[in-house]
Amino acid sequence: MSTSAVHVREAQRRRTRNAIVAAAADLLSRGRTPSVVDVARAADVSRRTVYMYFPTLERLLVDATAGILGREDGVERIFNDGRSRNATERIDALSRILLKADDDTLALGRRLIALTIESPKRASAGATRRSRRRIAWIELALAPIRDRVTREQFDRLVSGLAILLGWEAMIVLRDVRGLTPLQESRVIRWAATALVDAILRERRHR
Repeated sequence: MSTSAVHVREAQRRRTRNAIVAAAADLLSRGRTPSVVDVARAADVSRRTVYMYFPTLERLLVDATAGILGREDGVERIFNDGRSRNATERIDALSRILLKADDDTLALGRRLIALTIESPKRASAGATRRSRRRIAWIELALAPIRDRVTREQFDRLVSGLAILLGWEAMIVLRDVRGLTPLQESRVIRWAATALVDAILRERRHR
């Protein structure tokens, strides 16, 4: 097969995959949890074609949800444009960005969490896992202090922030604590910046 033919085939595969993801995302945006049949019909492809690209419905729905949430991709641009080198300010900025995006997509977030929670039986079979994009964003926001703290401190801080900056924390504060979105935002931003300040104080006292 010629090089040009290979490129044409790869381009067609990308278009088909994108059409399948777009169809699933559109159905999800309407509040539905689609079946493979629903997605195949909406994308105008066969069920077999859907399964060629996505071995499980879970994987397809996770990718479709990630596509809906793609507006958060501007995070990298914000932190790479030479703005504040203060890690506390950068984490607060990231918190505000993610809280706004998550509030808009909380219903989808609940669905994504349900799709990616592992039971003991499914864990051994290799369950679908969520993207690590937020971990990368947290690490990017903390870049100014990466060389000022130990590896253990940095990793501990990233892990702590990962607990706060996501749908899980919002669900707990909203469902269990009964907070309003504004109260929820204040608590999460306070806790996130407090963790950064705590690590910096810990470093100074060693």
